Amino acid sequence: MRRRWMSAILVLTMALALTACGGDSSSSSNNDSTPAETTPAAPTVEIPPVEDLTGTDTSAIPGLEDGVLTVGMECAYAPYNWTQMDDSNGAVPISNVPGAYANGYDVMIAQRICETYGWELEIVSSAWDSLCPAVQSGTMDANIAGQSMTADRMNEVDMAGPYYYATIVVLTTKDSQYANAASIADLAGGTCTSQSGTIWYDSCLPQIENTNLLAPADSAPAMIMQLQTGAVDYVCTDMPTALAAVAKDDNLVILNFSGTDGDFQFATEEERAENVNIGISVQKGNTQLADAIDTVLSALNEEQFNALMDQAISIQPEI
Repeated sequence: MRRRWMSAILVLTMALALTACGGDSSSSSNNDSTPAETTPAAPTVEIPPVEDLTGTDTSAIPGLEDGVLTVGMECAYAPYNWTQMDDSNGAVPISNVPGAYANGYDVMIAQRICETYGWELEIVSSAWDSLCPAVQSGTMDANIAGQSMTADRMNEVDMAGPYYYATIVVLTTKDSQYANAASIADLAGGTCTSQSGTIWYDSCLPQIENTNLLAPADSAPAMIMQLQTGAVDYVCTDMPTALAAVAKDDNLVILNFSGTDGDFQFATEEERAENVNIGISVQKGNTQLADAIDTVLSALNEEQFNALMDQAISIQPEI
C-alpha cells in the first residue's frame, strides 16, 4: 500500500521552515511570496524524449509493488530541490507538507524516471541527515537529493547514477577581501562554513590554513544566509548551488579553482570523482531499482544534465 510518513513533528518543523525552503539564496524572507509564473528557458542542448517503458513489469521491484516511487529530498536545496507554494513550472505536491510543492533539478529527474515506467511520484520532505536512514529503513524508495557518491555513503546505501557531475567551488561576496582569491592558499585565515554532512565541510574547508571553521549549517539556505549576513567570509559548495545563489544575489561571486594546483586536493582522482559525482540512493541490495533508474539516466550525457540544471536554475522562485 502507498506509504505516508506524516509525523506531526516533521510537519510542524517544515511548516515553520518554509521561509527557508523557497529555493533561493537572496536575503529577502517574505514567505508569502509565490513563485513567478515563468516559462522554462529552452535548453540549448537537445534533451532526448523520455523512453516509453510503461509496458515493463516492475511490480517485483522492492518498494514498487504499488507502482509508487516514494522519493526523499530536503525541498530546501536549490537548484537541486526547493519548496514553492503552487504547482507552477511542473512542481509536485510534497506529501508530508500540505499545500506545499517541490520543484528543481531533482524533481525533474524524478519525473523523468516515473514517466519512463508509468510510476506515480510521491515526494517526501526530509532533513538532510535523515535521508539515508529513511532509505535504509524502507520508508523511502529512493533519495534524489544532490547526494555525492562517496565511499562512506555507499557503505550505507546503494546508488544509481551519476545523474549530475558537480564542481566544488567557493562562494564569497564581491566586497570581501577574498573576492580575488586565485587558490585555496589565498583563503587562509578566513571564517567559513558549509552544509553539514558534506565533503565540503568535512574534507575541503579543513585544507585551508588557519581558517576559522564554524559549526556546519543545517541546510544550503542557512549556509548562504550566513554568507549574506557577514557571519562568514566564504562558504564551500558545488557549482549548481553557487550558480543558483548568484542568480538571486548579484553581490555574490564564485571562486572556481578547478584544474589548478590551488584547488582542493584528494588522495586520488577516483576519490575526487566520488565526491563530485551526484547519485540516487536506494536501499542496500535493491539492485533492481538501481538498474531501472540507471536505464533512464544512461539516456542522458553530461552536457544534457547541465542543460536540465540550467533550466532548473532559470525557474527557481523569487522569495
